[in-house]
Amino acid sequence: MCHARVIASLVGCTALVLALTGTTAQAQAGDPGRQTLAAGDGWGSEGTGTTGGSAADADQVYTVATWAEFKAALAAGGTAPKIIKVKGTIDPVAEGCAAFEAEGYDFAAYLEKYSPENWGLDTDLSGEPADSPEGLRAVSAANQDKVIKANVPANTTIVGVGKDAGIRGGSLQIKGVDNVILRNLTFEAPLDCFPQWDPTDGATGAWNSEYDAVVVYGSTHVWIDHNTLSDGRYPDSTLPTYFGEVYQQHDGLLDIVRGANYVTASWNSFQDHDKTLMIGNSDSAASTDTGKLKVTLHHNLFEGIVERAPRVRFGQVDAYNNHFVVAEGQSYSYSFGVGIASQLYAEKNAFSLPAGISSAKTLKKWSEAPLTAKGNYVNGTLVDLIAVHNAEIPAETLQSGAGWTPTLRTKVDSPRAVPGIVDHRAGAGEIC
Repeated sequence: MCHARVIASLVGCTALVLALTGTTAQAQAGDPGRQTLAAGDGWGSEGTGTTGGSAADADQVYTVATWAEFKAALAAGGTAPKIIKVKGTIDPVAEGCAAFEAEGYDFAAYLEKYSPENWGLDTDLSGEPADSPEGLRAVSAANQDKVIKANVPANTTIVGVGKDAGIRGGSLQIKGVDNVILRNLTFEAPLDCFPQWDPTDGATGAWNSEYDAVVVYGSTHVWIDHNTLSDGRYPDSTLPTYFGEVYQQHDGLLDIVRGANYVTASWNSFQDHDKTLMIGNSDSAASTDTGKLKVTLHHNLFEGIVERAPRVRFGQVDAYNNHFVVAEGQSYSYSFGVGIASQLYAEKNAFSLPAGISSAKTLKKWSEAPLTAKGNYVNGTLVDLIAVHNAEIPAETLQSGAGWTPTLRTKVDSPRAVPGIVDHRAGAGEIC
């Protein structure tokens, strides 16, 4: 029997009413919200494992259809196990960017004041007063930040209902908590309405944006499974250019940073994005990241991705049975980024590369850190990625041997079979 539960939270003067699903607290094999990460399935299964909100009582299971309902459900019940079922597409930016603009903000005035011709390229905008175009941009950006970020509590499962559930333009913050599951959701990356111009970024300045679709920050035991993440309606090719630079409104799709640990990302589809997946966000974060950032990536599809699939700092990252598809004519920089103190173990992955893209480009060296790369196939042929990289890019010679061997794996497929398996089963809409 279904009934409604009124949450005492108020947004403005409107009380939020969340529909409570009529399930019992017993785990149900056919209910994706009740499913847990299997034993031995990657780093997320280490120790206590990842169960999310699978043990939620009936009064902690919610179905939401709006962003306001979603945020209220997240806030309800503290850290008691909860399941939030997302129905349809929820959108915190449905009213458009104008809803966040500070009084007096004028983008045309911003462009006029800070153009290289008027401002130059030697001074950043950090000293600008509150009533300046930059000051008003910052207030507008803070307004957007407050609305689109949603903090996910411990012991929570968020799962999409059916094949068309998703979050458009929101940013999920899994920050400083334990035991979270995200499944069966289509994420359209947040579009930063108010990027900041930095005249000192590079030789000619650059636009810098905020917001990742999902951020795992200092959290443990997280399972991210069967989701689709992309730029959606706003690919970079549609973004305008100002001051000769792309008005960049996207950041990452998934960031795992600042001491996060024990994460499994499986069967996701990452599509048509630039800076996609970062594990460790700073070379200077040794105090928080050393011995942490243990992440497993398996059976994920990376299609139309420019770079960071992933870029790794510090972490022991196990990447196996993923499929990397580079489209003809797309911008492509690299797939695996080898960063400071990283220990990447890349095995039995498949790469589909067009003519003119060498397998040497699949690896990128940012810092001296050995890695293991074996059993990987490029266009159906076994390739020693490290050997090819070192032969063609000797200025970035990589050392072999990550110094550890993954043990937390379930079924490992032949890399020859990976394209057929992953392309048909990864992403949202495949578990219900």
